[in-house]
Amino acid sequence: MTVFDDAVPAVANLDPDLRDAVRRAATDAAADGITFYVNSGWRSPAFQDQLLRDAVTRYGSAAEAARWVATADTSPHVHGDAIDVGQWDASSWLSTHGVDYGLCQIYDNESWHYELRPEAVGGRCPDRYADPTDDPRMQP
Repeated sequence: MTVFDDAVPAVANLDPDLRDAVRRAATDAAADGITFYVNSGWRSPAFQDQLLRDAVTRYGSAAEAARWVATADTSPHVHGDAIDVGQWDASSWLSTHGVDYGLCQIYDNESWHYELRPEAVGGRCPDRYADPTDDPRMQP
């Protein structure tokens, strides 16, 4: 799906300001031949819980899974405040130009995960966390 697929809840349920910023960026990136695909956007709490259970199985422990998947209570995806952009060229384009739209990479280990930071426009994105376990928002 692309960032323009309004019929898809993962896009339609994004925070309107985030969706607008991503769409403006996607429109400008298209001039460079780049399409923004959405690997994940808004997620239901039930889906987030399932992703966390799957991560525990995949990584072997809750502690290691927490480096990659947040709980439904803490995930910005559940609130529509985060988007995971697919394809390397799109995430690379955003790493260079995202700040112009307030779109910032939040974690060093997730080059695809972007959140809106309007205060960054015209400046720089805040320092990234190594992974979600370093993010104070992820603490219970």
